[in-house]
Amino acid sequence: MFIRPTSSDDSSHPASSTTYDGILKLQTPLKTGLWQQPPANLRGGFRFLTLVSNSSAPLALSNVTCSISFMPHFPDLRAYSGYFSAKHPTFHDQDFLTKVWYAGAYTVQTNTVPLDTGRQVPFAPQGSWKNDARLGVAGPIIVDGAKRDRAVWPGDMGIAVPAQFVSTNDLIPTRNALATMFAAINSKTGALPESGPPLSQQGSDTYHAWTLIGTPNVKCEDNYHLFSGDIEWVRGIWSNFTKAVGFLEGKVDNTGLIKITGLRDWARLGGGGYNAEGNALLYQVLVTAADLAAQLNETQLAKAWSTNATALKGRFNAAFWDDSVGLYKDNLTTTLHPQDANSFAVVFNLTDSEDKKQRISEGLQDNWNAIGPVPPELPDTISPFISGFELQAHFIAGEDKRAMDLLERTWGYMLYTDLSVQSTLLEGFTANGSLSYRYYVGYDNDPAYTSHSHGWSAGPTSALTFFLLGLRVTSTKGNTWNLAPHLNTGVPGAEGGFETPLGRFDAAWTFDEDADGNTVLNVQISTPPGTKGAIQLPSNMMASYVRDGTVRNLVLRGSSEVQVQGGSHELSWVADIVS
Repeated sequence: MFIRPTSSDDSSHPASSTTYDGILKLQTPLKTGLWQQPPANLRGGFRFLTLVSNSSAPLALSNVTCSISFMPHFPDLRAYSGYFSAKHPTFHDQDFLTKVWYAGAYTVQTNTVPLDTGRQVPFAPQGSWKNDARLGVAGPIIVDGAKRDRAVWPGDMGIAVPAQFVSTNDLIPTRNALATMFAAINSKTGALPESGPPLSQQGSDTYHAWTLIGTPNVKCEDNYHLFSGDIEWVRGIWSNFTKAVGFLEGKVDNTGLIKITGLRDWARLGGGGYNAEGNALLYQVLVTAADLAAQLNETQLAKAWSTNATALKGRFNAAFWDDSVGLYKDNLTTTLHPQDANSFAVVFNLTDSEDKKQRISEGLQDNWNAIGPVPPELPDTISPFISGFELQAHFIAGEDKRAMDLLERTWGYMLYTDLSVQSTLLEGFTANGSLSYRYYVGYDNDPAYTSHSHGWSAGPTSALTFFLLGLRVTSTKGNTWNLAPHLNTGVPGAEGGFETPLGRFDAAWTFDEDADGNTVLNVQISTPPGTKGAIQLPSNMMASYVRDGTVRNLVLRGSSEVQVQGGSHELSWVADIVS
């Protein structure tokens, strides 16, 4: 977005002049023949080249090509194993939902990079950039900031990895990124770094937690083992995993809460001490760790971690819930109600009632402006990272229309504004939509430094599959699965699917009309043989239904659930009420 005769985007270092990187100057006169850009000067996710001549003399060029450097192990970058399609009849572009799904998928692809293509640290001197640093223990590897940071960020993976799973199912880069973080553990304390090499920043309790959340298997679609079933890899990192869980548990004191002392985070302000976000992440660590320990037959550990998670849930609600507002407070003394902790509380099932989920969904909307949520914990900013969790929270709370509204505001802005490349997703932007993201905290008022390809912004890719379509795996590799479409979005139908080591999972649903004018919901599902799943619908959708050609009747109390085995099935419901 910043291409000038003397400078381009600042990927090495933020500078208020917006001209830190400069340009790649070529020796003149050029010799006749083939010239290739030095590998260290690759520009990440860019697929275009700007040439500037400062001479009036004629210049003859031929055979100008740009090679894509990302996803080097994929011979066909279009060979997605997953897909999604849905029309949005009331949005200015009816293909918006499909486009935003693929924009997220493509963003994550650009962040899947060769091992020796990281940004050098210390940063290249002003007037240059250098991207030939080693990023971890093996490649390819998933990073964030394809056009800038090019480093492993575990928190960012909480959004990027589910998008990666539902689109390409390319989990080797995720395994390599997680292995890199565990290899860098502090052997004495159990502390994990905030980021991968060469940046290798330390001192983040929350990003330490994200590495642990990204590893196990539980019903939270942001982890490697759930999607891959790679239990042998888990055994290999188990010693470091348990040590890292112990590091966080060691910060829990007699309050029953973790006291956050490693303050680095996703850029939010004021995150130390007895912080709700940090405690929400610890809860999810304990839940996922207990589940994984049970699978490894570590029964004592599983019981201990599960017990601690239950205790923390009770303490969290007692300490942070503000019933007068219907939101969780940021800490024990503030009146601030953060976007991150409240979104996490719903997504991680930290709430102790359905009413709280709905109140949180309603309360979070108070932070919105025309283009999205402005988090109280990072003023004058819109963060697609945290908003990706808020998007999930609205769906989980059953507030489908509110989820769609958020999707249209934030990702609708990103995908269509002339300030973006309209194919990959922005790291963030200001409350008025400018690119001066984090201008007052870390980025030195340099809009040329804002990343235009950030996997942490790909939240809709997995959310549309898991919630609007409603298809998700609920145990390792999809041995069990669930189809629970969200039908109150205003969308007339959706279809999509993904792949696991067991095979393909595909689903579709549409609203149609029968000969009597009744609204009919038609559902198709195809899953691998040997699996089993549940098809769930709101109670107002059920009276009688047709399953594989046979009419069946049900008496309903609450939401409906139909159990099916793997294979292909077609079901139809007559809906007396569609709300």
